[in-house]
Amino acid sequence: MTQPPPSPATEPLADCVLCGEPTEHPASTRGATYCPVCEWQEAQRTACSG
Repeated sequence: MTQPPPSPATEPLADCVLCGEPTEHPASTRGATYCPVCEWQEAQRTACSG
């Protein structure tokens, strides 16, 4: 019996690159991943930087 490939719901979550908390993104996501709090704070910083 073969197992199906891991679905996004069962794949482990990536850690936030700023605080280390789990994100809403799967671990296979490329690039920097942020938790919801850090994602919001990063958006505020970039919005205010002009």
